[in-house]
Parts: sequence; C-alpha cells; structure tokens
Amino acid sequence: MENTGSQLEAAFRGPVDITKRGKRKFVLLTAEQFDRLTGRSPQRAHRVEDLSAKDREELLAGLDAVARDDDLDD
Repeated sequence: MENTGSQLEAAFRGPVDITKRGKRKFVLLTAEQFDRLTGRSPQRAHRVEDLSAKDREELLAGLDAVARDDDLDD
C-alpha cells in the first residue's frame, strides 16, 4: 500500500476502498464507523496505536501485500 498515512487519514473522512486488480477487496474505516455499522460497543474496537509493534507490523505488511498483489488469491 503506497502512502499508507494518506489512506489512514482519508479513513477519518469516510470509508476507503482497497482494491486488487481493480476489484474492491477491503474497506478501511474508523473503529467508530465500524461500530455504527455492526452495532458493536465501542469498547470492542481496537486502535492501531494500541497494537503491539509486532501486530502493527504484521497488519501493515498484510495490507502492503494486498496492495502489491503478492501471491494472494482473488
């Protein structure tokens, strides 16, 4: 994922589509937006800032892999 910071900032304004080969695969949105959609309590949301360094790196690496199309199935 190029310019990850920009995509994260854009998610504060509204959902951000993440595509693979022009097809929508994921939607990045804030925890508050997610909670509203699912009816979940905000206490169940996890903030990226609260993740361990290892978990944060794994999450970002996974998003980067999707963006680069690294041998992932459609």
